[in-house]
Amino acid sequence: MSTSPTKQSIPNLPPPHLAPSLLNPPSPRTHRNLRRLQSAHTLGQSNSQPSLISQQHKQVLQRNHSPANSTSAPHHSRGRSNSDATNMSIPNPGSAGRRPVHSKKPIAADALSLDRLVREGPPDGDVIGALESVRLKILDQGIKSDTDGMSSLRIYVWLILLNAPVLETDAYLALIHRGASPAYSKIRNDTFRTLTTDPLFRRRVSEASLIRLLNAVAWKLHDAKEERAESLSKSTNKLTHTANAHGSPELQNSTPTMKSRARALTLTTEGSDVGTSEPGTYVQGMNVLAAPFLYAARSEAEAFVAFHRFITVECPGYVRGAMDGVHKGLALVDKVLAIVDPKLSLYLIGKGMNAELYAFPSVLTLCACTPPLPEVLRLWDFLFAYGAHLNILCVVAQLVILRTSILSSPSPTKILRSFPPLQAETIKAVALSLIKKIPDDVYAEIVAHAK
Repeated sequence: MSTSPTKQSIPNLPPPHLAPSLLNPPSPRTHRNLRRLQSAHTLGQSNSQPSLISQQHKQVLQRNHSPANSTSAPHHSRGRSNSDATNMSIPNPGSAGRRPVHSKKPIAADALSLDRLVREGPPDGDVIGALESVRLKILDQGIKSDTDGMSSLRIYVWLILLNAPVLETDAYLALIHRGASPAYSKIRNDTFRTLTTDPLFRRRVSEASLIRLLNAVAWKLHDAKEERAESLSKSTNKLTHTANAHGSPELQNSTPTMKSRARALTLTTEGSDVGTSEPGTYVQGMNVLAAPFLYAARSEAEAFVAFHRFITVECPGYVRGAMDGVHKGLALVDKVLAIVDPKLSLYLIGKGMNAELYAFPSVLTLCACTPPLPEVLRLWDFLFAYGAHLNILCVVAQLVILRTSILSSPSPTKILRSFPPLQAETIKAVALSLIKKIPDDVYAEIVAHAK
């Protein structure tokens, strides 16, 4: 799988409105200097239906053997560089997906606005350069939106960064028309509680819309599990048939036993998500994860394809039955805090407070549980651009921001029972400043924990 920006290539920003005693912020850097850090991008490929970004590559290569010589690119390109969460080691700076450090040729995408890049596609077919430019524009300028966080551009940027495949609306409607999924009752038990204190969400997104989306995703995940179980069953039967065809007396004599074991294995695999890369059909918390997609999207179908891609590619470990990815993330919150702020970490441990007690909702929902929603959207812009695994650092960043209040409180439980309102820009800046303090092996754990 391809990689998103590596630890070494993620730029730093000066943390705004923070006391100098909290951390040593890096110096501000211009857009030109950020360019010199050179991201290590390679483009992800969809495992099923190809994304527009993949189709674009094919069309460019068909017109000319060299993409660099292409003079035009299709409109409305959609694609992303997948999270590097599947890589257990940090890619080398000189990897093939990295733009040459010695190259001083300006990237044409830099001259275009984010809106034009999305509408017109990468200039000269330079998809990697365009993705790099999109990331830096998000980091430097953000995605323009109104006071409610609404933007006609945001959902398309998310679809590009997630490399979401093209989905026809009829395919989404077909899932809706199948009726209640096996997880329907669980979904109905959660949807009415979703972001109940956020008037912006309640005004724009109906519970019925959220139910339809989650039910459609549950059907999609259910079908994937059925296909996996059927494929395993066929493989087992084929192996047994091949062995018998070769006349193995041992296998021939034990065929009934082998069939029984194969069926037991199939049933066990079908009913369990443990040890597989597939997510479960529904777990509590998926309703909150889906909420920002519905709020930002211009249709349920757009929200569906983005949300499904996110939970199956970026963080399948968060939505498996055991939520093993979430628990790994919580352990990493404790580990990272101990590295970047030992005093604060020891104080919380001394009070019997580990991340399991206060950070579970923030890790599971990528901070979507903490209002206001417009700030959540701005934080997610950053996470989708540079990797959803950075949410671990965003949670730690909130603890660092609250450092003085926590250390001066005899009962920090009251402070951490509900985090204060999100300030996306401050959290991003602090999280970026913490990256360089984290050893490579720990950062590799952060990258891989959600898988």
